[in-house]
Amino acid sequence: MSIEVRVPTLGESVTEATVATWFKKPGDAVAVDEMLCELETDKVTVEVPSPAAGVMGEIVAAEGETVGVDALLAMIGEGEGAAPAPAAKAAPAAAPAGDAGQAVDVMVPALGESVSEATVSSWFKQVGDAVAQDEMLCELETDKVSVEVPAPAAGVLAEILAPEGTTVDATAKLAVLSSGGAVAAAPAAAPAAAAAPAAAGKDVEDAPSAKKAMAEAGLNPADVQGTGRDGRVMKHDVAAALAAPKAAAPAAAPAAPRAAGDPAREERVKMTRLRQTIARRLKDSQNTAAMLTTYNEVDMTETMALRKEYKDLFEKKHGVRLGFMSFFTKACCHALKEVPEVNAEIDGTDIVYKNFVNMGIAAGTPTGLVVPVINDADSMSFAEIEKAIAEKGRRARDGKLSMEEMQGGTFTISNGGVYGSLMSSPILNPPQSGILGMHKIQDRPMAINGEVVIRPMMYLALSYDHRIVDGKGAVTFLVRVKEALEDPRRLLMDL
Repeated sequence: MSIEVRVPTLGESVTEATVATWFKKPGDAVAVDEMLCELETDKVTVEVPSPAAGVMGEIVAAEGETVGVDALLAMIGEGEGAAPAPAAKAAPAAAPAGDAGQAVDVMVPALGESVSEATVSSWFKQVGDAVAQDEMLCELETDKVSVEVPAPAAGVLAEILAPEGTTVDATAKLAVLSSGGAVAAAPAAAPAAAAAPAAAGKDVEDAPSAKKAMAEAGLNPADVQGTGRDGRVMKHDVAAALAAPKAAAPAAAPAAPRAAGDPAREERVKMTRLRQTIARRLKDSQNTAAMLTTYNEVDMTETMALRKEYKDLFEKKHGVRLGFMSFFTKACCHALKEVPEVNAEIDGTDIVYKNFVNMGIAAGTPTGLVVPVINDADSMSFAEIEKAIAEKGRRARDGKLSMEEMQGGTFTISNGGVYGSLMSSPILNPPQSGILGMHKIQDRPMAINGEVVIRPMMYLALSYDHRIVDGKGAVTFLVRVKEALEDPRRLLMDL
């Protein structure tokens, strides 16, 4: 009996897809839910799982073909080849009788709302390695964050079902642990990946943990020999490069002059899922919202004086430094009460007004821009805001943010001033209707009461969705932020 493999539902308004990759070929044994092929639409990449265990039969839609929803992709035949991967049975064969232990599945952890798949970027353990409970086994990369997968129990890594580079759904099984006695797992499976030669064109993405380690160590990725799949640089490759004798470097120094068109003058690197998502969301924002930016400037004299006067006492009492972000967060929350449309969003033909402020704080990381959210910032104190910002920023830099920590924002602050930006126009973070750009504080001559004085000035930029925010509301918002920062006492008096 043959079972049909058809195109799954592709999502609202998506009517066709292109067959990008077949992971199986006719005659291969497949397990139920094992990924057969990958489809690409104009919005997402969709993996097609096997509806049943069996043997891969005819492939009806070859790679590169465009298919519609519910189109026939292939046939699965039931038979003796229906057993899942033979390697899984070969591994326990080497273990002593009665010493196999209890099998424990390692599953994909919760990825967060609206995230349905992830890519296995790094395995920290190999088949046959002993692991402790909660020890990190592998790292997954979604289109928003990196997620580490801990061992659910102590034991031995018996089988890796999703090698590096595999895209898995939110309910997939990643590996199997043996939590009982010792397991002599099949070493043939792991060294295959370890021995993979480095790809000549470096057209693969290095593991996020490796990229972070290289950035911290100041290493050029081209100088690190990758041992992962297709030459992917792993975290242990970076450690090996750092531990390599320094004398090895001069040997490569006397290089011939580069000729025109030398491939070494360029490097092609696949965009990370996070960078692809950033690019897509920013472009979607420009295409969807009627985005406009209005500017103002603020004299930071009073805010800086207040911060200077109380920063030591503040840090001593609260255990966190007093920065400018808490002042700006407070000022924005204050202004959003008066101009609620800047804190709203469009849902179809409705405007949804939020009676709370979940403040997004844009943060740059080695892998790209992320926006952790501080929930109910309007009800928090200066100290609570500073603690939340410090904690979220640290977790963002370490790639430890969860999906929940970056969802539900109603307004965003972006501080380009930390990089020296004097003025810029920030792009909205959909579905939000407003984002405030902070910039560099710079001494400038200002006319005050008929006299020219030097004041620390900062340009402010509010980008807003003109579909629901009028110019009057945008200007009013910026003026209220300006007033609160130029006279912080207004925040205490709710003026």
